Amino acid sequence: MKTSDQYHKWIEWSEEDQVYIGKCPDLITGIHGDNPTQLYSELCDVIEDIIQYFVKEGRELPPPKIRPMREVA
Repeated sequence: MKTSDQYHKWIEWSEEDQVYIGKCPDLITGIHGDNPTQLYSELCDVIEDIIQYFVKEGRELPPPKIRPMREVA
């Protein structure tokens, strides 16, 4: 598993801004775009860049805290 796979990422529509928002709250506040598929790819690239920056600087990555909701059986 890649390090970036530990971090929850999602795309949602912002009615207020009329744009898709890509989020990964453990690492960044978000990015935006018009195409959700392309935006997810860009979000993944940004997260990889952030992880590489932390490694290059010798900094510890923040622990993943945000998790997807799970259905209660």
